[in-house]
Amino acid sequence: MTAPETETTPPEADGEALRQRALASLTTARARTTLLTSCVEEPDLTAQHSPLMSPLVWDLAHIGNQEELWLLRAVGGRDAMRPEIDNLYDAFEHPRAERPSLPLLPPAEARHYAAEVRGRVMDLLQGADFHGSRLTEAGFAFGMIAQHEQQHDETMLITHQLRRGPQALTAPDPEPAAPFTGPAEVLVPGGPFTMGTSAEPWALDNERPAHVRQVEPFWIDTTPVTNAAYRAFVEDGGYDTERWWTPEGWTHIKRHSITAPLFWRRDGAHWLRRRFGVTEAVPPDEPVLHVCWYEADAYARWAGRRLPTETEWEKAARHDPATGRSLRYPWGDADPAPQHANLGQRHLRPAPAGSYPAGASPLGVRQLIGDVWEWTASDFLPYPGFTAFPYKEYSEVFFGSDHKVLRGGSFAVDAVACRGTFRNWDYPIRRQIFSGFRTARSEAV
Repeated sequence: MTAPETETTPPEADGEALRQRALASLTTARARTTLLTSCVEEPDLTAQHSPLMSPLVWDLAHIGNQEELWLLRAVGGRDAMRPEIDNLYDAFEHPRAERPSLPLLPPAEARHYAAEVRGRVMDLLQGADFHGSRLTEAGFAFGMIAQHEQQHDETMLITHQLRRGPQALTAPDPEPAAPFTGPAEVLVPGGPFTMGTSAEPWALDNERPAHVRQVEPFWIDTTPVTNAAYRAFVEDGGYDTERWWTPEGWTHIKRHSITAPLFWRRDGAHWLRRRFGVTEAVPPDEPVLHVCWYEADAYARWAGRRLPTETEWEKAARHDPATGRSLRYPWGDADPAPQHANLGQRHLRPAPAGSYPAGASPLGVRQLIGDVWEWTASDFLPYPGFTAFPYKEYSEVFFGSDHKVLRGGSFAVDAVACRGTFRNWDYPIRRQIFSGFRTARSEAV
C-alpha cells in the first residue's frame, strides 16, 4: 500500500501564544458554565431532571474538582484544597442516578469552590512551563481541562433540554439559508488516507496515533438527514416494520414504546417538538435530532443505505484528494470560525441542512462539523498503537462493542472540543444527546 502524505501539523506556538490560547479556552468555558448555572433558580440546580443526568450543581463542582486535580495538583504540585470532596465528584465512584443522594456542595459553595480553583489556576498559568513532561507539553493539561469543562457544559445543556418548566435559555437562530439544491450524495474515492493524529497538541488519547487506513470508494450524504426525510420514515410505518431494525433495536423500541424521535409528538396532521422549554413545529429542513443509533440504523436500511463507518466518516471529513493530505478540519487547517460551522452554543438548534458552504470538505460534503453529532456504524475501539493518557478512565474502559462512535460535534460543542479527529461514543440506546446522522452506500450499490 502506498502511504498518503501525512496529516497537517499545526504551527508550533511559543510560550506566550500557548498561554493566551489556554487563557481564552478556559475563560470561554467558564463563561458558558456560569450561564448554564445562573439562568435557573436553586431548586433546578439541585434537582435531578432525569436519571440519565447529574444535578447541575454536581457538574459545577465536578468541573472545579477536576481542574484542581489536574492543574493545581498534577501540574502545579499544590496541596489539595478540599480532599474530602474528591470522592463525591469522582464520576467512576458514583453513577448519575445516585448523585442526588450524595452530600453535595450547595450551589453557593460549589460556585465559590470553582471560582477559588480558577483564581489559583490563573496564577499558575502566568508562570507555566509548557515543556518538561507530556502533561505540560504545548499546554496539554490546560487544553484537556478546557475541553473537559466544555464537555460538561454540553452535558448541562442536555439537562436543560430534559428539564420541565418555562424557557430559561435563549439564543438567536442560525442565519436563514437558501434551500440546498446541490447533489444529494458525494463520491469519496477509495485508497489510503491518514486517520487520527499524532500532531494535534490538544488531541485526546483515543484520537492517537495517526495511522494509514485503506478505504474502498463509497457515497455519502452531502448533508445530514433532515426532519422531513426522517418524518417520511415515521409515516411509512418505520417504527412498526421489524425488518428495518436489528433484533436488539426492535426489542428496545417495542419495550419502550418509541414511535418517533425524542421530544416529538403528533398533533393531528402535524408534528411538534419541545426545545428548551418551547413547543414548536418540527422544522422540516433541519437535521433530525435526538435519535438513537438503532433509529439511525433502521432509517438507513429503510432508505436502502447504511450508516458510514467511522473510517469512512473521517475520510469524507479530512481527506484532500488534490494533495493526499488529511486536513485538520473539512474546510482546511484554520481553526473553526462562525462561517465554518454551528458550534459553541451560539444557537440552540441545528442550522438548516446545506448551511455553511464555507465549511464544506474538499469533496463538497457539508456540516460534518457542528449542528448534530453523527452516529457511525463503528464500535468504539482503540487505534493501532493506542496508549492511555493521562488516565485509563478517559477512553480505555469504554472500548468494546457496547458503545457506538459519533463524530463531528453539534451546536452544543465548543470548537476547543471538536476536531476532524475528535471521537465521541455512547450506548446505541441514547437519545437525549444532540445526535443525528447521515447515510452512505458502497460505490457498487
